[in-house]
Amino acid sequence: MTNGERSATRRRRERMVELLGAGDISVHDLAAEFDVSLSTVRRDLATLAADGRITRTYGGAVDHRAVERSWHDKEREQRTAKDAIARAAAALVRSGDVVLLDAGTTVARLAHELRDRTDITVVTNGLSTLVELADARVDVVVLGGRLRRPNESLLGIRTEQALRRLTPDLAFLGVDGLDPRRGINCPDADQAALKETMAGCARAAWVLADHSKLGGDGGFPHWAAMPAGTGLISGGDDRRLGAFADAGWSVRAAGAGPRTPLDSPLGEQPV
Repeated sequence: MTNGERSATRRRRERMVELLGAGDISVHDLAAEFDVSLSTVRRDLATLAADGRITRTYGGAVDHRAVERSWHDKEREQRTAKDAIARAAAALVRSGDVVLLDAGTTVARLAHELRDRTDITVVTNGLSTLVELADARVDVVVLGGRLRRPNESLLGIRTEQALRRLTPDLAFLGVDGLDPRRGINCPDADQAALKETMAGCARAAWVLADHSKLGGDGGFPHWAAMPAGTGLISGGDDRRLGAFADAGWSVRAAGAGPRTPLDSPLGEQPV
């Protein structure tokens, strides 16, 4: 394949992701749109699905609700809110803490807030966090595993095994969607299992989610259940945050103090 052909293939696949994000569409529709064969469309879809950018459904269609966007696409959204959430989360980190950072754009903003700390250890499976802390003074431990695209995280059996040997003081988790009763919405079962392990192994677990992630799901089929009393830091409105407090979450609004009686002194929060 020539460079021109590879470039055309990349452009076609990027356009496919855009079309799939606008609504359900069949392989026949895509073949007609790009004037290519059905086998070419199926190869493109298989590649996009393997990269985690789409989810195939029966009958050759693609569920537009389950199109997973890249880390770089999500990083450009809700920047002000994510920075406020990251600052609120950083304020919870005490000297000597071992801090577990999940993958995700808001968690990466927290990593940025922790860059100058020399009195903590950061454990992470997120490539964005590693990039953020690569030239910082923080002591960093990397969880091994399989690289998952497009959210740039490491996961799998080795990641889970490493986590089971740890008891972090704090775990901060990123989300695509969050429901007060079902937990964190995830694109695949491995990611859901990893988030459950992260929340379960830490002395205190906090989910970082801007208002667009609250009270619904990201359209994905898997859920990570959170332990009772898991913390939520968000800039959501009172109604949405109230639903999480009612469901037993320990809720903090970014830039504010505790919002529910479930909050307890740092280091003694329920998980």
